[in-house]
Amino acid sequence: MLFSLLALPALVAGLPSLGSRQDNVHHLPLARQSLHRRGDFVDVKRVAGSARALRAKYGFAAANQLARRADEPASIDVINQGGDLRYLATLNVGTPPQPLNVILDTGSSDLWFSTTDCQNCPNYVPRFNASQSSTLNASSTQTVELLYGTGLNATGTVLQDAVAVGPYSTTQAFTGVTEMYNTSLINGTTSGIFGLAFQNLTYSGIKPFWLSLFDDGELDSPEFGMYLTDYQGNTTDLTAENPGGTLTLGGTNSSLYKGEIEYIPFNSSQDTFWFQNVSGLTVNGASVELESNGTLAIMDTGSALIAGPTAAVKGFWAQINGSQALPDIPGFYGFPCETNFTATLAFGGKAWPIPARDMNAGEIAEGQCLGIFFDAQQGLPAIGSDYPSWIVGDAFLKNVYMVYRAGDNPAVGYAELADGLRAD
Repeated sequence: MLFSLLALPALVAGLPSLGSRQDNVHHLPLARQSLHRRGDFVDVKRVAGSARALRAKYGFAAANQLARRADEPASIDVINQGGDLRYLATLNVGTPPQPLNVILDTGSSDLWFSTTDCQNCPNYVPRFNASQSSTLNASSTQTVELLYGTGLNATGTVLQDAVAVGPYSTTQAFTGVTEMYNTSLINGTTSGIFGLAFQNLTYSGIKPFWLSLFDDGELDSPEFGMYLTDYQGNTTDLTAENPGGTLTLGGTNSSLYKGEIEYIPFNSSQDTFWFQNVSGLTVNGASVELESNGTLAIMDTGSALIAGPTAAVKGFWAQINGSQALPDIPGFYGFPCETNFTATLAFGGKAWPIPARDMNAGEIAEGQCLGIFFDAQQGLPAIGSDYPSWIVGDAFLKNVYMVYRAGDNPAVGYAELADGLRAD
């Protein structure tokens, strides 16, 4: 699930007011937290920590962890976020409504908020005050354990209350976090996580909020579209809060893309993550060889990174002059900062470009930059085609208009961003 690559704790103010609802489709403005660095260089320790958490979350740490995944789909780790981008939306919880910023995460499914009863939650983090809501139902005794990275990071109890996003609302069960073991899990004005994947992935067993909205007739279709803004390499204009793009619940926003949406279906029995199969990878027009049993990918707005299997990552960076593996950050590569290149990823159809700036995590030494595309396996053999070898995060997702469709014909859709939205 979660989070991006380089962002450190930062303050993000509330989101702008929302527009009117039309035809059960609503476009939600997102907020993006700004990049932070250690002096002039990227904080490589935080990058390494983010990668470790991402590997652990998706089971790359060891083969036996991958084997357990099939038996315990609801216990797949959410991630403790370690950097780069956080895309937030505001949810209103309780009566009267308490506005809380949550991270939009297609790599997890639970909805949770920190509460005023939380032990060890950062004092500056906004929290849900259950005692102030007249519509709260706190009769459940179910305890939920939230796993991030390599262990238990938070626990809470199941609560039920009115939850609204934009003009849509329903009575929703969620986890109210009462114990936080990893205080870097949330920061700034972030109060929790809005999981946008499937119910089989939840720790709580509760139907994801976005699917509850569809079942209650609030949305016309079990799908959502997402445009994410791109500030990579632009540090001079950044503030604590920057426009983050648009989430469209129940449909798509045709003003944000051009041409047709290319839908790539996936097996409906795989209703945990948003799965795709990588069919092509290029750098400067040259194809990188892909292993046939190492192409399954998870689309994850909660990470800025792109993780891939050993052979693909090694083959990719071998085509970048001056690149080299970084022994201090296992699985990562450095390359000369002035290098310009274009990568593409394909998932069965069109090859979608990723510019060099979005493959660049920032400068780690004089003239040396860190590549965002890293080796998740670190030499471990591929387990098989049924296990993910790729995690495709925001470095790719912010360059395409993305659509996520559930229902009888689940698919992930791709479209070219509308003119003026690319950061070229």
